[in-house]
Amino acid sequence: MQPSETEIEVPFDAALSERYLVYALSTITARSLPDVRDGLKPVHRRLLWAMRLLRLDPAGAYKKSARVVGDVIGKYHPHGDQSVYDAMVRLAQSFALRYPLVDGQGNFGNIDGDNAAAYRYTEAKLTAIATQLMAGLDEGTVDFRPTYNGEEEEPEVFPGLFPNLLANGASGIAVGMATSIPPHNVSELIDAAIHLIDNPAAETRDLMDFVSGPDFPTGGLVVDARETILAAYESGRGSFRLRARIAQEKEKGGGWDLVVTEIPYGVQKAKLIEQIADLIANKKLPILADVRDESAEDLRVVLEPRSRTVDPTLLLESLYKLTDLEIRFPLNLNVLDQHRTPGVMGLRSCLAAWLAFQIEVLLN
Repeated sequence: MQPSETEIEVPFDAALSERYLVYALSTITARSLPDVRDGLKPVHRRLLWAMRLLRLDPAGAYKKSARVVGDVIGKYHPHGDQSVYDAMVRLAQSFALRYPLVDGQGNFGNIDGDNAAAYRYTEAKLTAIATQLMAGLDEGTVDFRPTYNGEEEEPEVFPGLFPNLLANGASGIAVGMATSIPPHNVSELIDAAIHLIDNPAAETRDLMDFVSGPDFPTGGLVVDARETILAAYESGRGSFRLRARIAQEKEKGGGWDLVVTEIPYGVQKAKLIEQIADLIANKKLPILADVRDESAEDLRVVLEPRSRTVDPTLLLESLYKLTDLEIRFPLNLNVLDQHRTPGVMGLRSCLAAWLAFQIEVLLN
């Protein structure tokens, strides 16, 4: 049987590898890795851009999330509506982002791990930080590209003077690579950036005088030594040991409880309490008698020892070892540079790349 004019004979392995490479590059550059310049993945950038065009300004009224999601998938991001809405929900969660970019009204989930309400029930608009991130779009500071159907245009990157990549962090899994960036305090980042402008030869060790470590929205304590954190920031790879904030409260008569007021980032409170309750039920931690969730607006989980003679330090160390009251948060500063090439950067390289982009925006 002779092949038709539209058929091309190629080896199967060559055709498969070529197509898989195209898929892999698409996943890396167009889905999973953030851009070092604005710290956003395409879906987040398109969400904010669509909300801007809908005039969902911080001082304006909220609009149904369904309208935003519809515009995004119809004009800019031809993917599933649920994945786009999930991305939007995360931008609105104060326990997920250090500096939320979406102001949500309605049920956008909680720290217990409950899901957000369907997008027909929730409403949203931009936060002031999101508008700052997009400031300068009307001045021709960045390039625009056609949307997937060629009917409209979208910005390739946001120009705003906000260090979003390190301030809010990012996470994602691509083909053959992943990224995991913790959030940081924006004031510390700006101080470090100013120091880098004044001292271009400054090393990561010098910048750590300003950025001592991550700053998670749910609080907690990073308990690694400075040298360990420095090594992670220099290489762009490593991990941080993060503990819950726990205080001992004494009662009348000599009794005491341990009170958890901050939990590690990414840990769901309900699952954490269930984890501790299982230890008690299965008698794997006999020196612990009870766990109670007394949270209202502020987080408060009470841990009651078996007796007042229990050593608080021993109980704490056991809880850190057996539960998610202590976790390791990975650092993998894998991002797309200004040429959209993926690579792992250190703290200094990230700040320097962001500063170089800001200078380019100002010159434009």
